[in-house]
Amino acid sequence: MEWLMNLNKAIEYIENNLDKEISNDEAARIACCSTYYFQRMFTYVTGISLAEYIRRRRMSQAAFELQRTEQKVIDIALKYGYSSPTSFNRAFQNVHGMTPTAAKNMGSILNAYPPIKFSVEVTGGHVMSYHIEKKDAMRIVGIRTPLVEDMGENHKNIPNFWKETRQGMNFQKICSLCTLEPRGILGISVYQNPENIFYYIAAASDKPILEGMYEYEIPAATWVIFKTDGHFQESVQSVFQRFYKEWLLFSGYEYAGLPDIEVYPIEEEKPISGYSEVWIAIKKKEN
Repeated sequence: MEWLMNLNKAIEYIENNLDKEISNDEAARIACCSTYYFQRMFTYVTGISLAEYIRRRRMSQAAFELQRTEQKVIDIALKYGYSSPTSFNRAFQNVHGMTPTAAKNMGSILNAYPPIKFSVEVTGGHVMSYHIEKKDAMRIVGIRTPLVEDMGENHKNIPNFWKETRQGMNFQKICSLCTLEPRGILGISVYQNPENIFYYIAAASDKPILEGMYEYEIPAATWVIFKTDGHFQESVQSVFQRFYKEWLLFSGYEYAGLPDIEVYPIEEEKPISGYSEVWIAIKKKEN
């Protein structure tokens, strides 16, 4: 599994640089993907953001050194990239529940987060229904909010964007634009470059752009489409997680790097659960 090997090489790079500057771009290069895709994939596979993982690993090593050596707290803070004692104390307490000074005392109960190791594990046991379709380029029209490369921040901001949209006038306007497949209200993550990352709430449409909205064309592609029924946020995140950890490993396909599409029902009420779909662009693996 070449992509698992690449992920482990990226983790090895992070481990070798916990006490130095860590470049997300370099980690992504080692993993053979874009920085945004690497952080997105990492979050879904591990359940935590890349930034949080690095913070936990640094604080784990800092705790070992606080008890094992006679180094001052400020020296260890500087070693792990914290120029401010306040920021180091905050990060340390978030991981260990106590101050670095208190952690120096033998008998203190600390939390160790070992390095992640990616491997093929026994998973499955639950049906993952899907079908594959080829689609021409699709045009979407709607509103958008900027994202960042830190997936932890995005997972906080996107639900708020949905809440604000459903409470405003734009939601019904977007519903009225839906004229093409996939039918429904779409949530779409679009990465163009580090300065241009957006999440759209939109519709596939051939209608003119309404004031205050944007259009975007997704290239023709082959899509794997997963259907799900349950709490929207939990169901969609579960699909992405299982796509990376299970489906992608054994399908003979690889991720195509196009925008991912979430498809939700058009309803006047504000449901939080029900039928939805996840569309992920794929391509056959090259020999």
